[in-house]
Amino acid sequence: MNFHFEPVRWSLNTNLYEVNLRQYTSEGTFQAFGNELPRLYDMGVNILWFMPITPISKEKRLGTLGSYYSCSNYTDTNPEFGTVQDFIHLVKKAHHIGFKVIIDWVANHTGWDHAWVKKHPGFYKRNAAGDFYDSNGWEDVIDLNYYDQAMRREMILSMEFWVKECNIDGFRCDMAHLVPLDFWRDARMHLDQVKPLFWLAETEHQNYQHVFDCSYAWHWMHVSENFAKKRTNIEELRSTLLEYNKKKLPQTTHLFFTSNHDENSWNGTEYEKYGNAALPFAVLINMWNGLSLTYSGQEIPNRKRLNFFEKDPIQWNYTNELHSFYKALFNTRKSFGEEQTEILMLHPKGDRHVIAFLRFSRLKQVLVIINLSDTSHEIVLEESLISGTYSDIFTSKKHEAPSLKNLMMEPWSYLVLEKL
Repeated sequence: MNFHFEPVRWSLNTNLYEVNLRQYTSEGTFQAFGNELPRLYDMGVNILWFMPITPISKEKRLGTLGSYYSCSNYTDTNPEFGTVQDFIHLVKKAHHIGFKVIIDWVANHTGWDHAWVKKHPGFYKRNAAGDFYDSNGWEDVIDLNYYDQAMRREMILSMEFWVKECNIDGFRCDMAHLVPLDFWRDARMHLDQVKPLFWLAETEHQNYQHVFDCSYAWHWMHVSENFAKKRTNIEELRSTLLEYNKKKLPQTTHLFFTSNHDENSWNGTEYEKYGNAALPFAVLINMWNGLSLTYSGQEIPNRKRLNFFEKDPIQWNYTNELHSFYKALFNTRKSFGEEQTEILMLHPKGDRHVIAFLRFSRLKQVLVIINLSDTSHEIVLEESLISGTYSDIFTSKKHEAPSLKNLMMEPWSYLVLEKL
């Protein structure tokens, strides 16, 4: 590859919060969500990722309200949520409080009644019979034709609309690997001239790291779920994590998660998938080297699958028992600032049920120990790098290094300790 991009500095050591606007409040609007911003900022959220906010096609719509990912117009908002002006106001409010805002961009396909279908039919793929189609079998959408240069130009101009008019800070690019890499390169080269942006790709294809700042850790999620369901062992879990560190390009990172809109609706909540391992894995993904994603309602915690095509509001109980849990994790992650961080995997003596590692930068060190089993274990750490005084990020309890080298860990317990 003969091009190279640098991530915006604020994206280092950050976290993302995925907003399912339709289900977030009973109103399901930009305005109603704006009332949640102070709470989310207090929780330590940095980047708000909005699932697609564009209008949804009516032709071949799934369910009553349809899929966010079946767009009928790239430069307007879903009236279910409000107007473009409402979104502009929300972005301004979010920026004023201290958030960054990115939107979901669906570039591979549109809905059947997108404005381009009649105006620019050449923008779409056709089969041997001359019919529009989707190559993945998704019945409510049709594929765009990336051999058409005019379509590419229009797509980039549509993306530019949201940067110029709404002042967004980046894009989460849906199924990025279904779109040619050279298109994403052209889009980034053009749009980063308007404003430096954060680029997140929903893909594991390594070549896409040449354009995107961050890509998905889908494989890790599947391995971790298999571990929780006793289909694999901790050695594979550990080696998978280390492999992500090895295979990323220096200027890129990976996004780790236990839930998102697809997983919650189609495969189950994190509690269905992970059981007692749900919170230990939340600790792991937030402290590992990379970026972390939290889905709408995980702070409640939400134990319900949200309907994808109907109105199905999150059942907020307004206690949000995991607010402080995530706040501690997010603030610890953010405290590394814009420093590059490294991971040193530790190997507790005589135990095969524990993940332990140091995350560190030039100025900071965090020790993480997680018991991923349903039994208590004595943890013996023989690492010479563990010295001095540490503070528990959840309880503020102080630990002197000698006491950390021999610990009794309860089932599914975790320690995250900042070196003072």
